[in-house]
Amino acid sequence: MRNRGKVMARSTAWRAGRNSSAEWLRNRGFTLLELMIVVVIIAILAAIAYPSYISYITKTKRSAAEGCLSEYANYMERYYTTNLTYAGAGAVGTWPTLDCASPSQTGNDYGYALGPAPGSSTNTYQLTATPQGSQSVRDTQCGTLTLNQAGARGAAGIVDTTGTNPAVVACWKG
Repeated sequence: MRNRGKVMARSTAWRAGRNSSAEWLRNRGFTLLELMIVVVIIAILAAIAYPSYISYITKTKRSAAEGCLSEYANYMERYYTTNLTYAGAGAVGTWPTLDCASPSQTGNDYGYALGPAPGSSTNTYQLTATPQGSQSVRDTQCGTLTLNQAGARGAAGIVDTTGTNPAVVACWKG
């Protein structure tokens, strides 16, 4: 009987110890210091990720505008095939708003225009995509994109006829 009492006492003590530690773990929670460390880590990650995200969005919108300029260039070539001149393609009522330039695509971020190419004749044109709104603030590196009848691309006022200007190539990298 004596041994039985010792075993019961050990068993009860072990259960009591186990229950108290389990209860302690269950009621512990987080300290304010632990919570603040997590908040600081999240803030650091956000400070790194947000600028990268904005840069990615800016480049994506620029790439979409470049594609839209190419669509307008295709329109101009079809116009030339029909009329044997580029003159009149930008006349009121004839300059189309392509789907790529609609507000749901790139129309809120870029404005498109057709103008005469420098040293123009009826056989030249220059398309421009001018950033608007937040895109104009974010895309200061490239700014206005241009494309002419010869396929010469331009950015930020620089026209690259050879395709070797590093500033223009970086903007049209897509």
